[in-house]
Amino acid sequence: MTWSLIARDPATGQFGIAVATRFFAVGARVPYIAAGLGAIATQAFVNPYYGIDGVTLLRQGLNAHDVLAALLATDEGRESRQVHIMDASGAIAAHTGRDCVDWCGHISGSGFSIAGNMLAGAEVLAETAKTYLANDSLPFPRRLLASMRGGEAAGGDKRGKQSAALLIHGEEEWPALDIRADDHPDPLGELERLERVSHELWVHFRDSLPTRRNPAGNTDRSVIDASIKAAQATRA
Repeated sequence: MTWSLIARDPATGQFGIAVATRFFAVGARVPYIAAGLGAIATQAFVNPYYGIDGVTLLRQGLNAHDVLAALLATDEGRESRQVHIMDASGAIAAHTGRDCVDWCGHISGSGFSIAGNMLAGAEVLAETAKTYLANDSLPFPRRLLASMRGGEAAGGDKRGKQSAALLIHGEEEWPALDIRADDHPDPLGELERLERVSHELWVHFRDSLPTRRNPAGNTDRSVIDASIKAAQATRA
């Protein structure tokens, strides 16, 4: 019922997951990221513990293939699941159960993995990948969303559109960007709008939040205000 893109930004090392479906609140169910370690998308007849337990296993040092094997071994419903995983080394592991609804499958390339089920056809993943590769000059969030738009133009979820999500993590346990459209006639379009809105205040505030390296962060509001004003001047 879903297709998703996992990627790692070669410029920043950030992991990102973009996902869209004809189902409610996909962002609450599919994407999981262990900051700096890897990303997991669990879909089809979704098993949330693939994400919850998978992130734990990544943090324990397991690679993508071992994480996948461990998740499948404990799940008697594995043939109704689809899951793909990317680890910090760039290794990718994927599973599409034999009971997933056609069209279903997975493709991957350098730094990205795409999986989907209940799609209009294989061209959905092919166009998602083609668009991702063609847009390496875009900022990472916009590159992910543009790629999903490419897949949507090729047919997307064969039942239509309802929800989409974009989750991006850098080094911190909290996300650099976490936006969702839970029930919307144009969910990817709504994510594009929200991503633009994030540049008004959020991205400037984000840079001042506490981090593991700087537990106090920056509490000087003048620094944040100056960043916002500079960005406004650039846009003008």
